[in-house]
Amino acid sequence: MDSLAVLIPCYNEGKTIRKVVSDCLKNTQSIRKTTIYVYDNNSTDNTSSEALAAGAVVRHEYQQGKGNVIRRMFRDIDAACYIMVDGDDTYPAEEISAMYNLVVSQNVDMVVGDRLSSSYFEENKRPFHNIGNVLVRKSINLFFKNDIKDIMTGYRAFSFQFVKSYPVLSHGFEIETEMSILAIENNMSIKNHVIEYRDRPADSFSKLNTYSDGFKVLRKIVSLFKDYRPIQFFGLISLILIIISALLFFPNVYIPYLHTGLVKKMPTLITCGFLLITGIILYSCGLILDSVVKKEKREFEFRLIQIKNNYDALTRKEKL
Repeated sequence: MDSLAVLIPCYNEGKTIRKVVSDCLKNTQSIRKTTIYVYDNNSTDNTSSEALAAGAVVRHEYQQGKGNVIRRMFRDIDAACYIMVDGDDTYPAEEISAMYNLVVSQNVDMVVGDRLSSSYFEENKRPFHNIGNVLVRKSINLFFKNDIKDIMTGYRAFSFQFVKSYPVLSHGFEIETEMSILAIENNMSIKNHVIEYRDRPADSFSKLNTYSDGFKVLRKIVSLFKDYRPIQFFGLISLILIIISALLFFPNVYIPYLHTGLVKKMPTLITCGFLLITGIILYSCGLILDSVVKKEKREFEFRLIQIKNNYDALTRKEKL
C-alpha cells in the first residue's frame, strides 16, 4: 500500500503531462512510498509515452469519461492518502505536501484545492467557465448548505476512507460535483485549501464543453438534491401544485358557488382536485424516501467502520 498515490486522469495531455509528473515527483520526495499514477483514457497523442518517460506508472481506462477513469483509479489503488490532479499543468504541485498533511495529520476526508479564492478569475480566459463555476457553487450552497469554496476543482486530496466508500456513478465531468455532495451529505471532514491557478498553455486545449458539460453538472445537482433531500424536493413541487390548485379553485369555483349555489366550471373543479391529489401523493413520496435516505446514512456509517477495519488490516500487513 502506498503512503501517497498521486492520481492523474488524462486524455490527450501529451504537451503537459511530462512536466506535471516531474513536478509531482519533485514535490513528493519527502513522502516515502509515493507513486504517481497516470491513467490514459484513450488518448490519441503521446500522453502515455511522455508520462512513462517522466517516471509515472501508466495504466489505461478504455471507458471514455473522467468519471469512469476515477472509478477505475479508486478501485485499483490502495493508499493512506490520494491526491487527484489534472494533467494539464494548471495546478501547483508545490501544494501536494500541505494537502497530504491535512489528510494524514488531521484526519480530513477531502481537501478541496480552492482556485476561486485566488487567481482563477484572472488566469482563466474562458468567461463562461468562470460564470459556470460560480453558478455551480451558488447552486450547491443553496441546496445543500455547505462551505466548499470551489466545487469544480480537479485538485483534491482524499483519505482511504473516502475513496473506498465513494460509489462513483457519474461518467464525465460531473464527478467533482457528485463527490462534493456525497461528502457534504455524509458529514465527512472537508477542508478548503487555497491554491494558485494558472491557465493552460497556449497549445493545450480543455476537454470540458462549457454548455453541454455545464448542463450535465446542473442536471446532476438537481438529481442529487432529489436523491439526498427528497422531502424538500417533493415537498416543494407539492406546495407549488397545491398553491396552483387553490388559485384556480377559490376565484373560479368556490366564490361563484357561494353566490349561486352552482358549480359552473366543472372542468376547473376536476383539475383542482387532480392537482391537490397529486400534491398530496408527491409529499407522501417525499416522506417515504426521506426514511429510506436516513436508513442509507445509518448503513453508510457501518460501511465506514468496515473500511476502517480493512485499512487497519492493510497497515498491519505492511508492517509485517
